[in-house]
Amino acid sequence: MNWYRKAAQRGDVLAQYTLGNCYSTGNGVKKDPVEAAKWYRKAAEQGDSSCQCDLALCYTNGEGVAKDSVQAVKWLRKAAEQENETAQYFLGDRYANGTGVTKDAVEAYMWFSLSDKAGNEDAKKGREKLAKEMTPEQLAEAKRRASAWKSKIEEKAN
Repeated sequence: MNWYRKAAQRGDVLAQYTLGNCYSTGNGVKKDPVEAAKWYRKAAEQGDSSCQCDLALCYTNGEGVAKDSVQAVKWLRKAAEQENETAQYFLGDRYANGTGVTKDAVEAYMWFSLSDKAGNEDAKKGREKLAKEMTPEQLAEAKRRASAWKSKIEEKAN
């Protein structure tokens, strides 16, 4: 554990992520949600999408930080925009329910679609449920946004 701490203090993202997980679960250290959130934040600020998602969940549940839906959405969006399928699912769920954002079925469907494309079964279920409540125009717009998003990501890859 000492090696991870030294590496994390020097800015090593993997070590920060590992320490965050250890403190979150109590693996090898005393469980400490505040320390977990601290290390997740350090890695999240360096752009690690897994830690951005984990930090968002800390804000969602009030674990180690004050419960804050707006901060949760901020970190979910950062991770989702890096193609983190878990964050895409949770962001879709936020838009579907209006938690920390204005309820928006089109935006929710888009994020669910992107997460489903990566294999997230919960996203597929969320998208299918949402589709039953949407107008044909909303569905068309949601599919257009998802397609545009996928094209944007593909362009960046090339």
